[in-house]
Amino acid sequence: MKFDLSNLTSKAFRPKRRVGRGYGSTNGGHSVGRGEKGQKARSIVRPFFEGTKSNKDFFRKTPMLRGKSKLKSYNRDAIVIKLSQLANFKEGSTVNIKSLVKEGIIDERQSMMFPVKVVFDKDIDKKLKIEVPASKTVVQKVA
Repeated sequence: MKFDLSNLTSKAFRPKRRVGRGYGSTNGGHSVGRGEKGQKARSIVRPFFEGTKSNKDFFRKTPMLRGKSKLKSYNRDAIVIKLSQLANFKEGSTVNIKSLVKEGIIDERQSMMFPVKVVFDKDIDKKLKIEVPASKTVVQKVA
């Protein structure tokens, strides 16, 4: 018999054990697996609950971001494309995000999440029409 999700045995779908239903029902005695006394034994305590009306204490525990680069984590770094990577484009073709994805230089999903920028690294002897952000040197060399 082939093992497949469509023909699992009934043991795979055991119902959740109901606790606290009397001594005769396996797990049904005094504290029913909740330890002894206290709030957690008596009822459900939500996450981050610390006994106050507000969650001020939780925010006090988180470190403060100080200094020059405190917003750095929120900035999105651009996908850097070197000019030498555009060598396989035909003479006079346009370079935009769709053409970069089509050539396989960048991933389609990444192009939606991060900005793209073309940077100079070495000369190419082709004239291209660049529609994505590029450095001044790239614009001079390719135009």
